[in-house]
Amino acid sequence: MDLIKLSRISMKHLVTLHVMLDTLSVTASAERLCLSPSSVSKTLAQLRESLNDELFYRHGNQLVATPLARRLGPTVHQMINEMNQMLTQEAFDPSRYEGRFSLAMRESTFELLAAKLSARVLAQAPDLRLEIWSKDSMGFEGLTKGQLDFIMLPHDRSQPPSSQNNLVWETLIDDEMVCLMNPAHPLAEQVLTIDDYLSYGHVSIMDHDLSVPFFEMQLAQQHRKRRVAITVADFGNAALMCHHSDLLFTCSKRWASTAMQAKGLITKPLPFNYGEVSYSLVWHQPSMNDPAHRWLYEQILECCREAEAAEEIEDE
Repeated sequence: MDLIKLSRISMKHLVTLHVMLDTLSVTASAERLCLSPSSVSKTLAQLRESLNDELFYRHGNQLVATPLARRLGPTVHQMINEMNQMLTQEAFDPSRYEGRFSLAMRESTFELLAAKLSARVLAQAPDLRLEIWSKDSMGFEGLTKGQLDFIMLPHDRSQPPSSQNNLVWETLIDDEMVCLMNPAHPLAEQVLTIDDYLSYGHVSIMDHDLSVPFFEMQLAQQHRKRRVAITVADFGNAALMCHHSDLLFTCSKRWASTAMQAKGLITKPLPFNYGEVSYSLVWHQPSMNDPAHRWLYEQILECCREAEAAEEIEDE
């Protein structure tokens, strides 16, 4: 352990790095820290020298964090949170919170929960800034780098990636899988059999983070592979393909019953064992040390409980 080198890095340096990773702007960071831009630049220069890394570089009109800076982000964030808890014993007050949360969702999750969650969170924390990314543009790597706070997505229970990056998975809502088709489809008026299911082309959803779903492997082992004719980025596009073709789309039953894009399509049970599916919440384990993160986590859980309760009432 190099104590001399460590003694040259203060909380001032860590806070500046933390804010810079959020704003990617010396001017914006100076405003948030109530300092002059030259003071922030001086602190960054000291940190660059201590770490022997540029930390931020200019690309066109934007600042970009170096790989080291991004890698340090979650650790620095955790250290600042722990120091803050040492210095204050006040409970987290969402009505006074002015920070930012970043979530990533699959488009299907957005349909189910985004509007309700946003309304609930902003009602309690009106000065909060909420960013909701597409999971395709910001995935699991964003959690480990501190760029995301949570990911919410539907998935096959066999699909979670390894937990080597301290990613925690928690089931929010259990779900089923169904097959969607055009109401003019030749199979629309009959019970869907496995031969029927395999005799037509399918639309699939691309996801580079998750492994091959259990239902795909089960189908191939017990019967044969389905014929994927088109692969698209999200559920809405897949439903649109079904509206204008005889392609089949296998998806979340909850999404199919909620999404505008699925209105008018025929829903049928799958004619084979597809395993267990659910909507899950994923986060980087150290982030739960932050009271603000724990508060948002509780809001997400409560929003899901309310969604399930509302669906049970509709089913009665």
